[in-house]
Order: sequence, then C-alpha cells, then structure tokens
Amino acid sequence: MKDITDLVARIFIALIFLFEAYDSIKFFKTTKSQMTDYGFTWNQDFLLVSAIFLMILGGILVLSGYRSSFGAILLLIFYVPVTLVLHDWWNDPIEIQREQSILFMKNVAIIGGLLLVFVNGSGRYSIKRLFATTKVPNY
Repeated sequence: MKDITDLVARIFIALIFLFEAYDSIKFFKTTKSQMTDYGFTWNQDFLLVSAIFLMILGGILVLSGYRSSFGAILLLIFYVPVTLVLHDWWNDPIEIQREQSILFMKNVAIIGGLLLVFVNGSGRYSIKRLFATTKVPNY
C-alpha cells in the first residue's frame, strides 16, 4: 500500500507543477505582467523561461520517479522563493491577509510534500526501478 501511495502522491505533486508550467506558457504575457506587479522587472523573459524549465523538468523527474530527489530539489529552488514573494501575507492589508495566509500554508504543504519526495525518493514504482529490474533477453 505504501508503494501505491508514493506513486499517487508523486503524480499529484508533479501535476501541480506541470499544469503551472503549461499555464505560464499559455498565458506568457499575462504572467509577465503579473511579475511586474510583484516587482520582478529585471530580465523577465529569462526568469520566466527558467521557472518554466524548472517546473517542467522537476515535474517530469518527480512524476517518472527517475532522479525524483533531484526533481524535488529543482522544484524547491523554484517554489520556496515564489511562495515567500507572492504570498507574503504578513505585509498585506488586513482585508486579504486571511486569503493570502491560506495560500501561503497550501504552498508550505506542497513544499513539505517535495521534501518527502527528496528524502524518501520515488519508492517502488518508478521508471528507474523499472529499467533496473527489466531483464533483457540474450540472443
């Protein structure tokens, strides 16, 4: 049961980042304008393309279970600073503090899930294990 739970958890965590990468690509200009609203004005194209690259590569690595710990590190490199900048509820007006604090805590939970993937690896069901246990016939 633990192995199935590891697989399902990796799928859910990876889907968040893969969807966010898709959304950032589809709404590239809108995302850039949101970056400006949050004060990211330096080299926006580079930052956004780098973020999309980290989300896609990290998401695929976590999803497939191949180097899932490395994938989790890539996603943490992206997600921790983004969480601290976008959901700084302690600096927000009182009217939106509750909503922003809930979003902040959701992101903290996702960071916790990524840390679990980093520490525990991919579990039994992964591409890496599949390749390691597949026997190639001798001809």
